Amino acid sequence: GGGTGFIGRNLAQHLCNQGYKVTIISRMPGKERITWHDVEKSGIPDKVTAVINATGQNVLDPTRRWTPGFQQNVWNSRINSSKTLAQAVKAAPKVSSFVNICGVSHYKPSEEKVYREGDKVEGYDYMSRLCLAWEEAATTNSAVDEKKTIVRTGVVVGHGGGMIKSIWLPFKLGLGGPLGQGDQIMPWIHVKDLCGIIQHVIEKPVRGVVNAVAPEITSNKDFSHVRPKIKDPLMEINIDLWVFQALAKAMNRPCFCCTPELVVQAIFGDERSALLLNGPKVRPRVAIASGYQFQYPTVSEAVKELANK
Repeated sequence: GGGTGFIGRNLAQHLCNQGYKVTIISRMPGKERITWHDVEKSGIPDKVTAVINATGQNVLDPTRRWTPGFQQNVWNSRINSSKTLAQAVKAAPKVSSFVNICGVSHYKPSEEKVYREGDKVEGYDYMSRLCLAWEEAATTNSAVDEKKTIVRTGVVVGHGGGMIKSIWLPFKLGLGGPLGQGDQIMPWIHVKDLCGIIQHVIEKPVRGVVNAVAPEITSNKDFSHVRPKIKDPLMEINIDLWVFQALAKAMNRPCFCCTPELVVQAIFGDERSALLLNGPKVRPRVAIASGYQFQYPTVSEAVKELANK
């Protein structure tokens, strides 16, 4: 599910490159596709052994105002697809793995707390309540739950979508730079590592909750610097103003030291701007302990890959 979105497109291509046959669930029929109506009517195709749900209206679409209608679309696209696929997997005994992608907003931001998979999650705002409902929607209280992996992902970076595409508007307005103060924590992952983790949890297999975030705990400002410098044992780093400067240069716009919080909130609204302005410290303990090796464990490595294309 969600094979036409940013994560889904990259995941489908990644799995095809690894020799998998991928069938996309979409609103529209087409080659190597089935529709959501097909799933509800006929269930999961017989030859499918793993089901992955990456469905969800893009929360950080800067072209969409944060209206009640858009909020409902964001909510329903995640909850309804999760429920539909969970019930479909329940009726498909050949499916051995059900992966539901979620967020990390229900880890409440804290100065001291570093979250791992077994830690408490809670609902304290729209995004955190969405994450709780999202995971609950994929729960059937049946044997399906023994096949299920909840992949909690941070902000996804990569070419053609994710955070990089979402922050273009401040730069176009000539207001680009690190967002807000720039020193707030921002859990993130490169899209190639997210795809790699999903393949890993299917093949290993790994069940339960898996935090899909880079090992390096990072601030928003860290995406704008060049040379890493270790500050403390949590590997929080400061680098230079480079990625944001490169983005601004490509758009023939200035790059300020920081994009004011008011600008970010004006574009995204208070509730979804929290994704960029106030994040938790999260560790990918299960992914690492189960043997996954990150391609882009640090901001500096991710930045180099983003800059080379």
